[in-house]
Amino acid sequence: MTVHPGFVLIGAAPVVALLPARARQVALLTASLGALLAAAGLPVDAGPWVQQVAGFRLELLRADALGRLFALIFTVVTVIGVVFALHVRRATEHAAVLLYAGGAVGVALAGDWITAFVFWELMGLASLAVLWHGGERAGPAGLRFLFIHALGASLFFAGLVLHVAGGGDTSLAAWAATWRAGWSLPAALILAGVAINAAIPPLHPWLTDAYPEASATGTVFLSAFTTKTAVYLLIRAFAGSELLLWAGVAMALYGVVYAVLENDIRRLLAYHIVSQVGYMVAGVGMGTAMSLDGSAAHAFCHILYKALLLMGAGAVLEATGRRKLTELGGLAARMPAVTALYMIGAFSISGVPLFNGFVSKSVIISAAADGGWPVAELLLTLASVGTFLHTGLKLPFFTFFGPDRGIVPSPLPRNMIVGMALAALLCFGLGIMPGWLYARLPFQPFEYHPYTVDHVAASLQLLLGTGGAFWLLRSKLSGEPTVSLDTDWVYRRPLRVALRTVVRGAAAAGEAARAVGPPFSIWLARIARMPASGGAPDLDAYRAPVGVTVLWVLALFILLALYGSLS
Repeated sequence: MTVHPGFVLIGAAPVVALLPARARQVALLTASLGALLAAAGLPVDAGPWVQQVAGFRLELLRADALGRLFALIFTVVTVIGVVFALHVRRATEHAAVLLYAGGAVGVALAGDWITAFVFWELMGLASLAVLWHGGERAGPAGLRFLFIHALGASLFFAGLVLHVAGGGDTSLAAWAATWRAGWSLPAALILAGVAINAAIPPLHPWLTDAYPEASATGTVFLSAFTTKTAVYLLIRAFAGSELLLWAGVAMALYGVVYAVLENDIRRLLAYHIVSQVGYMVAGVGMGTAMSLDGSAAHAFCHILYKALLLMGAGAVLEATGRRKLTELGGLAARMPAVTALYMIGAFSISGVPLFNGFVSKSVIISAAADGGWPVAELLLTLASVGTFLHTGLKLPFFTFFGPDRGIVPSPLPRNMIVGMALAALLCFGLGIMPGWLYARLPFQPFEYHPYTVDHVAASLQLLLGTGGAFWLLRSKLSGEPTVSLDTDWVYRRPLRVALRTVVRGAAAAGEAARAVGPPFSIWLARIARMPASGGAPDLDAYRAPVGVTVLWVLALFILLALYGSLS
């Protein structure tokens, strides 16, 4: 019997929220392992599960090779993340994580745009809940996250409505022919909505602003699902768009450059999410079978090593309460297991032979060479140098091996080390046995041999040269206690000014209405049909600050906007 792995996770969420701590741990492991087994057991071309809703044919499950691959890695990282987070006592965070993971799996297995959009929105709302469990600083970051994702969802929904209104088929299988017939407004709107979730600049700072403020455990899930579901939809719907090729190259370089400036270890890793997703987006833009397989393979590997890196940074934060390079150092002797496991993730993201990044990232770079994009090949290789320089050398050196600041870390829960060890094992396993992954890529037959003498020698030369340069310049590369302005400054400042102007204007209008006198206030109350007890308007109700009313109006507006995007 075919079981939808996304429904396993979504169905377990309310149960997990209500269980006591020990039973919750059992339920979390059972649900995540059950979803993994369901994803691994999906037969080739499973489905479709079809439901007719309001005249639309919804395909809740259609599992081709691409969907099965993404569903598998989403459930794998759910198991790893759940193990890493077993010590967390916040039941609502665990429930939000399961909804988030279930939404991501649902997008990967959806057979039509409407189903994909519903799961996409579930994933967006659940990810916001995960983020808001991060603490005080997560509140403002979550609001900015909400507005940007509401924008993306609105664009996605508008494109979908126009596509359907124009007589377009909602099936994802039929979309490729529609899109390749020529660009249209619906296609452009859907691409824009997906591109926001993929963190394509300039609307990428939602990621680097929000992810570092989530909890040490929540960030692991945030890094795995949102951008990768966007990559999945780009592969599915927009393969071969040259615009995406150069957008991806720009992302790969942009993230690396900002990592140079970053002092916060979790923000540094967040910028490298932007950079690494850039490789995947570039592969989608090339549009060849090899590049698309490379994007899928790199998404699979990236989810594992980025989870491991963020678990390492989260473990440091959990044990020391610190997250700045200028505040850390000398932890290797006191946290040897975390140091060793982090380095496996660092070697993986840097493309060191025998680790999974080496067998996936190089596929995309080779596809650029074979496809006749030498400039893209050069720039993507340059971004690889920056990745090793900062994630593989700068961050671990100044966190674990740099000057000892006398920090005494507190003991970590054992499950955090077990979760890191699971991710590290998979990073190393895929690096030495890439054939397992290659056999599951969607565009078969796939022929690529990463362990040639030329490839290994060239990679080692690049890594050794980068390592030597870092050692010579290490005093210049230490963190600086500064804040780097990103492209969000361009729209955050004007929006803040505009909002302040609207609020002050509303306050001034309210004061002017109050100055007119009670008759005018009574007239307003009658229009609003808000009589106090006894039938006469309660004028004291209008003495509250007008700003409070404005906040309620804004809250109502946001709820209506969300309702409109979901309806």
